[in-house]
Amino acid sequence: MKFDDLDLKMRVYETSHDRCVLPNMYLVARIDGRSFTKLTKEVQKFKAPFDERFRDLMVETVKHLMNCGFNVIYGFTESDEISLLFHHNESAFSRKTRKFISILAGEASAKFSSMLGDVGAFDCRLSELPNKKLVEDYFRWRNEDAHRNALNAHCYWRLRQDNYSQNEATSKIEGLSIAAKNELLFQYGINFNDVPNWQKRGIGVYWKNVKKEGFNPKTNQAIWVDKRELFVDYELPMRDEYNQFIKDVIERNEKVIA
Repeated sequence: MKFDDLDLKMRVYETSHDRCVLPNMYLVARIDGRSFTKLTKEVQKFKAPFDERFRDLMVETVKHLMNCGFNVIYGFTESDEISLLFHHNESAFSRKTRKFISILAGEASAKFSSMLGDVGAFDCRLSELPNKKLVEDYFRWRNEDAHRNALNAHCYWRLRQDNYSQNEATSKIEGLSIAAKNELLFQYGINFNDVPNWQKRGIGVYWKNVKKEGFNPKTNQAIWVDKRELFVDYELPMRDEYNQFIKDVIERNEKVIA
């Protein structure tokens, strides 16, 4: 059998189940660390409940993903997960889901591992959302998840530092209301309101136009030019304000392309 015939015969098994994201659907990818509890607490021993070095590794991974060939207009990270919002008109790889999932998981794993000096693997899933409101609600969901996780983590690790076992600490905070968890921390001298916002709300990464000084060789003069750079936001808003923030990001980027 000639190679071209063999290639045609076999390639269909790779592509027969290909599916593409429909036009006019908003696309969000969630990239999540695989077995990161073991990696961060046992293998690498990052500080608990939050470690700035780990935070910075995740931020740099987000920035890498926003520069790896896709038109990503917003990135968000909390804990060991990353969410990416693609431009409404993103057409890379004809919007084939398998390409998005495999490339993003691979790029995230490679970037994070190269910086860490150890193996850190990520998986990826896609959300296909039919309108802007659902995009806003998706990111609000992850923003509020960050708040819940931060409160639980501070309670759990404070109890562990007070010689509670894993089971004892988990049982003590299980079923407690938000007010009761805040009171638990307050008894240890911790006001949850004073915890850094990046821990409670996650971190946003988005594009900004900034003025940079350049040089025009034709006129031999210094000039100011607009340059698009990634901005890391450690002070994200919450609730309805965050919905509006995401809406503004979408509309701002749609105008740029239009």
